[in-house]
Amino acid sequence: MDLTPSINSAMRAVPAWPIYILGFLPAAWWTYLALTNQFGAEPAIRLEHRLGLFALQLLIVSLLITPIRDWFKVNLVKYRRAIGLMAFYYVLLHLAVYLFLDHQVQWIGWDAVIKDVTRRPYIFVGVAALILLLPLALTSNNWTIRKIGPQRWRMLHQLTYVIILAGAAHFVMLKKTWQVEPIVYFIICATLVGYRFVPNFVRLSGRLRRA
Repeated sequence: MDLTPSINSAMRAVPAWPIYILGFLPAAWWTYLALTNQFGAEPAIRLEHRLGLFALQLLIVSLLITPIRDWFKVNLVKYRRAIGLMAFYYVLLHLAVYLFLDHQVQWIGWDAVIKDVTRRPYIFVGVAALILLLPLALTSNNWTIRKIGPQRWRMLHQLTYVIILAGAAHFVMLKKTWQVEPIVYFIICATLVGYRFVPNFVRLSGRLRRA
């Protein structure tokens, strides 16, 4: 018995807006653990890492929506924008903890942060991913799609592939040694990005051979 039509019908009845509420619950819980000294040693750093890792996980979920639709015919596209925006919010929280809890930065005296960005490659890569993510977050609305057109909007949002690879590289470089967890994340991200480009490459090769 094929349950796909029933699943898709049920998903159409479930709105995307609860994601914006439920999505912040992990951040609230981890913040509570950090503030109540239940995160062990260096709670600010542990909170910072949890937020950053969850942002990467949300990006992975957003990219999983297409293969889920292709392979299982389950359409979750309506939730992709909300999931992507939640990833952006978690990156901002990750940055905020790094700046104001880890480095205890005031509005003046950013020297330590600037040195970190210029001297530590993994921070430079993370900042670059955030900068690339910013225009995607600002254009994740129907008004922008109508203004610039769906095709240009889709081309702009292909930056997601660069961003998720940069985020995964940031995680690998952060560990400074070849650890299993970040490498697995990088492989997952690279596979999801490759899934987008390999079929297009195969189709293009076929057209060139026929020509």
